[in-house]
Amino acid sequence: MKKVFQILLAIAIVVLAYYTYQSINKTQEFGKIKKQRYDRITEQLKDIRKAQGAYKDVNGKYTGSFDTLISFIKTDSMPLVKSIGSLTDEQVEAGMTEKEAAKKGFITRDTIMIAALETIFGKEYPIENLRVVAYTNGQREFKLGAGVFVTGSNVKVQVFEAKVSNMDIFADILEEYKEEILEDNGNRIRLNKYPGLKVGSLEEANNNAGNWE
Repeated sequence: MKKVFQILLAIAIVVLAYYTYQSINKTQEFGKIKKQRYDRITEQLKDIRKAQGAYKDVNGKYTGSFDTLISFIKTDSMPLVKSIGSLTDEQVEAGMTEKEAAKKGFITRDTIMIAALETIFGKEYPIENLRVVAYTNGQREFKLGAGVFVTGSNVKVQVFEAKVSNMDIFADILEEYKEEILEDNGNRIRLNKYPGLKVGSLEEANNNAGNWE
């Protein structure tokens, strides 16, 4: 009987060690997936921030509509200041600045209008995908909002927010990594942090910072 108990105990130890290893390995695998997806999606949110900044420069406010934002980038133009001429070696050695050279007429500046898409991202940028969250096969979009936040000193600040939850980021692997995803969400919520990725805020004037920064 003692021998049977020892055998059962050994089996139990092996099984426990196996499941412990599997749990640790699975957590590590999720960590790698999370980093890969977070890295790509933060770049997308930075692009949304760029587009919103350009839109505000022209329109004086942000937009809560991807249709409006994408249309602006595709069809609108932005001013670009082009310098004609340059400082000579002698002028540089003499300590002359471009501003001084422009005042004296050595350098002239001309403002031209150039397509917003080309100015901000480049002609080949897939602007139609600005709203689509990476790794979701086109099934998930960022949530976009814009408005005015009134500070404690009664100053009105134009704000915007673009975000995507972990439940959307990991929707395709939710069944496989549900425990890890829910644990990550729980940790963020306990720290009063958004359970996902976002840039900007509608609830504070945070200079359009991303929650990964």
